[in-house]
Amino acid sequence: MLARLRRILYQPAMSLMRAVATVGGFTLVSRVLGFVRDMLMAAALGAGLGADAFFVAFKLPNFFRRLFAEGAFNAAFVPLYAEAATKGGAAAARAFAEQALAALLATLLAFTLAAQLGMPWLMHLLAPGFAADPPKFALTIELTIITFPYLLFVSLVSLQGGVLNASGRFAAVAIAPILLNLCLIAALLALPTDEASKGRMLAWAVFAAGALQFLFLNRVGAGAVFPLDLKIPGLSPEVKRLLILAAPAAIGAGVAQINLVVDIILASFLPPGSVSYLFYADRLNELPIGVIGVAVGTALLPTLARRIAAGETAEAHAVQNRAIEAVLLFALPAGAALMVLADEVIRTLFERGAFGPAETRATAAALVAYSMGLPGYVLVKALAPGFFARQDTATPVKIAIACVLLNLALNLVLMGPLLHVGLALSTAIASTVNAALLGWVLTRRGHLAPDARLKRRAAGIVAATAAMALAVWLAAGALAPRLVGSQIERWSALGLLVVLGVVVYAGAAQLFVATDWRELRRLLRRPGV
Repeated sequence: MLARLRRILYQPAMSLMRAVATVGGFTLVSRVLGFVRDMLMAAALGAGLGADAFFVAFKLPNFFRRLFAEGAFNAAFVPLYAEAATKGGAAAARAFAEQALAALLATLLAFTLAAQLGMPWLMHLLAPGFAADPPKFALTIELTIITFPYLLFVSLVSLQGGVLNASGRFAAVAIAPILLNLCLIAALLALPTDEASKGRMLAWAVFAAGALQFLFLNRVGAGAVFPLDLKIPGLSPEVKRLLILAAPAAIGAGVAQINLVVDIILASFLPPGSVSYLFYADRLNELPIGVIGVAVGTALLPTLARRIAAGETAEAHAVQNRAIEAVLLFALPAGAALMVLADEVIRTLFERGAFGPAETRATAAALVAYSMGLPGYVLVKALAPGFFARQDTATPVKIAIACVLLNLALNLVLMGPLLHVGLALSTAIASTVNAALLGWVLTRRGHLAPDARLKRRAAGIVAATAAMALAVWLAAGALAPRLVGSQIERWSALGLLVVLGVVVYAGAAQLFVATDWRELRRLLRRPGV
């Protein structure tokens, strides 16, 4: 009995944490390169016409990618693929993947072509405020037409990644986004002088990155799992089931992205630069979301789906609890640190060239607001798989619709007095409510049962986060002259604050029993799935 209890509590956590470490490690590399990219972008474009136009053009295909490909498709595809592999073996899994590929490719080709042909009208919906500035409006349409095929490539990448992830192979999928940042960095290093041409160069870099990601994963998938042959599209029973599950999941998994697009639509009516302020602030907020939330969600869904398909209820509960524990362990201190050091981080990373002190203040204010909702953003990544793994995509969509409406109402109330900061704050509140509702419903259904360890460690994480935030805030006050000095002084002072925060948090986490770092090291060293 004792041996079985240890297997239930330890082995799921061991496998999950190794997968999270793999995805999170490569995602961290991608995010670091993303910051290099954004620093170059801020210096070259600032927050003017070219920046606003490119950020909208970049956001649109990324929105549909996260909503449909990474959100809906993965939420529906991975559990069905895991089920096919469990019940019918590799042959059944491959047949299902090829049917899904044919249906996805046909749908995306039609959608991409329709969107490009209708882009002038579509832009009136997505950035209506830009219409008052004809040059900006025309440039935004042109750049979006160039970047939109990225959706086609990266959605196919999502299918290839789903096959690899469901097979327990996480590294290549996490490496693929690095190619996007490398392409954009190369474009930024070769930018022409005028603002419109800079935007065009970056748009073509996005297009090229999508093609490279597709070719990379296609080669890796063929060698590591099996090649996917292109079939004639058809509505087989398996594809119909996939579509039925994917339709509501498009909203359920992408509520945060819907809220961010609502922010852009409304920000287009605000003073120039508002779209750029939100973009830069969201990029920093996305670092912990990507490294922690996406890593946990990516590793959790196939792991949870396999446990549920095998009828291992206790193991499924243990996996879910350890995922929430991992999310809280890293998301709470990350959110607190970004709030305390918002000005210092933005000034150090972006304030140079066309990005001045006014842009720093405006972006930092948005970052504080976004960071308030960071634990909610990341918890959604750990809670939503609890529904998707059970092939329930209807419940998250109901919760998502309520949260989108809440976000819209808050936007309309707060954007007047707070401008772009009100939009960021509304998104943070809506994401927090979304996570709370997902957790409440899972608990009511008996699909989430917080154990004593999770409750004890959650309290410790909160205490350790408070200690870290206080220490960093006091140290930032002492280092204030260096934080506004030369670039070397800023980077060295910020580096000291980061090291101090990590050390204080690690010590406080051990003191308040928020985690056991020795246990975490053991989990990451042992072989997993």
